[in-house]
This record gives sequence, structure tokens and C-alpha cells, in this order.
Amino acid sequence: MARLFGSQTSLREANRANLLASIHKFGAMTQVELAEVTGLSTATVSTLVHQLVDEGRLETAGTTRNGRRATLVKLARHQGLGVGIWVAPRQLTLTIVDFSKSIIAEHMLPLPYGHKADVTLERAMVLVNEALGNAGADANEIVGIGVALAAPVASHDHMIAIPGILPGWEGVDVAAPLGAAFNTPVYIDNDANLAAFAESRMGAAVGKRSLVYIQVDDGVGAGIMIGGEVLHGVTGLAGEIGHIQVDPLGSICTCGNRGCLNTLVAENRLVQLLSVTHGNMTLDDLVDQANAGDPGCRRIIGDAALRIGQVAADLCISVDPELIVLGGRLAMSGEVFSQPFREALQRMLFPDAVAPIEVRTSPNPQDNSALGGALLAIERSVRSAPISPVSQ
Repeated sequence: MARLFGSQTSLREANRANLLASIHKFGAMTQVELAEVTGLSTATVSTLVHQLVDEGRLETAGTTRNGRRATLVKLARHQGLGVGIWVAPRQLTLTIVDFSKSIIAEHMLPLPYGHKADVTLERAMVLVNEALGNAGADANEIVGIGVALAAPVASHDHMIAIPGILPGWEGVDVAAPLGAAFNTPVYIDNDANLAAFAESRMGAAVGKRSLVYIQVDDGVGAGIMIGGEVLHGVTGLAGEIGHIQVDPLGSICTCGNRGCLNTLVAENRLVQLLSVTHGNMTLDDLVDQANAGDPGCRRIIGDAALRIGQVAADLCISVDPELIVLGGRLAMSGEVFSQPFREALQRMLFPDAVAPIEVRTSPNPQDNSALGGALLAIERSVRSAPISPVSQ
């Protein structure tokens, strides 16, 4: 009987997750529309909606569909909204959260390599407005926008610090057009830094004051948290481990130096090693085939993990974190990446250390830079809010 009860509980939780995920993806819907999208019965949808409204996770409002009255279901919002935007070489990711850290909307827009800043920022503004409309929200609810750039960001002007890493974005003031469009503060940072922030607030590192986030995507970056805050360094370049030299005679990197770690573990390098046996591939193909058991793909990812782990060990000797969190597309290969990374890390650290540094994989390895931007916007708005006088 306990087994049956457990099965019913698991089914109910799966139905709840299905319903919430559908609203995250498609925005506010009527109960009938929710039943169609989720495949659940209208009775089940009605029951779940009532439960989630009671829990404060959903809100309902009257609406009209085809001339008939209906109940519109949307995610509950608390106080205001933080918007996170992640600009990567080939995609734009949007995440919107409220003050309860509930995710109101998530969207990803593919972009051509070498996309222009002005066009991409216009698309970002359209995407934000569409997401707000789908969620039944308004732009005046936004308390801030956090933008994650897939490039080093300078501390003094919050623009890209090293040309060539995100082509076409050098010298671009990202904050100004977004701030003017939405009349709200805009915060700019490197994507690994904001991913580390997300992990410390609602990810794998909640409760940890000192951590290193390793972003293994098309190249490598690190976000460092010390005392609960991101460590930027004087110029903003702290954590740029992808530009640490590992081969003095190696290839020229996008930063202009020779033999950087990124020249060995960037997407084009990794897939090129399999071009004879596997043909044209992308990083997603490499990870998918590794997860399916392909020995060549698993070897390529494992070798990359060893290289990255060795460099990460040097960083950890310098900052001595409590925890390392792995994120990015290569991290989605699970133990194929994390096991050799962990072995290389521990081999290069102090052999007589009291305890080895714990390594975890992010629960949200692909989109946490945008999430970090949204969470930062919320937190900054709270910090800057005036303190109400105490009643006498």
C-alpha cells in the first residue's frame, strides 16, 4: 500500500511540474488551454491550479475566450521583476524572476555567429516585452536588468575588456539602450561571474560563502565568489582561466596571446579532433554522442576535462574555495567530464590538505548566467531601496 501511495505522490508531483513548466514556457493560459498543452484532464488541471494558488505559486483572473468567460492562470508575482539577459556568441537567453525567486519566464533565441550588437539588443528588448506580455506582466514591474556577456568585462566602464572574444561588441555601451527602453538600472558582468552568483543564491552552492564556478562551454571561464560576493579584481578580469597559457608554442588565441587554455578546449578544436571519424559536429553533438556512449567523444571530453582541471587547481590553490561548481555544455556530459576533472584537480592540489575540495555539477548548467543576471537585479534593488523609518 505504501508503494501505491508513493506512486500516486510521484504522479501528482510530475503533473504539478508539467503544469508549471507549461506556464513558464507558454505564459498565461486558461485552464482548458492548460489541459490541451499538458495532456492532463480538465479536472486534474482545476485541482492542481487550486492547490498552487493556495501555495502562492499561481494567480487566476477572469478573461474571455471566443466570447465565453474563462479563468486565466498565470504565475504569481511578488513585489517586482528582475530580468536577466545572457549574450553568447550564438544565442540570446532571457530569464525573468520575481522577488520570491520564482522564474516567471525563460526564452532562448538562436543567433548567427558574429551577430551585431545593435540588432541583438533590439531583439532582446522585443523578447523582454513579449515575455512580459505572455506572463501578464508590465514593464513598470521591472526593478533591474542584469546582462551577462560571454567575454571579459572591464570594471571601470562595464564594456568588453578584450577585443575579439565577442566580435562586434567592442566599445558598445550595453546598459544605455536597455536602461532607456525600460527606465530601470542595468548591470553588466561576465557570464561566468553571474553564473557563480546564481549558484550561490539558488543553485548548487546555496549557503556557501566561498566558491569557484567553472563554465565549460565554447572555451572556459571561472566566476569566483569570496565572502558571498563576486571577485572581479582591479580590472574586472579575475577568473579568466581560459586565457592562462598552457602551451608556450601553441596556437594564437582570440585574446592575442599564444597557447591559452581556450586554444585547446574551444568548440572548434574539440570537434576538429573527430572530423575524420565523425564528420562535421557541434559541441552539442559531441556531448549528445558522449552521453550515448560513443568512445571517441567520451575520450575527447575526458581529455579536455583533465586540462581544465589542472588549470582550475592552480586557481583553487590561490583562492582556497569551499566548493567548485561545474556548468556549461561540457558539464552536461555528467561523469564523463566531472570524473576526470575531479581527478586532475585533486592530483594537483596540496596532497596533505585536510579535506578535498568538493565538486558539484550545476542543476541548471545551460541558462544560469541569465538567471544570475535576474537575481543580481533583484538583490541590487533591495540593497538600494531606502530604509523605512521605524514607527515610534
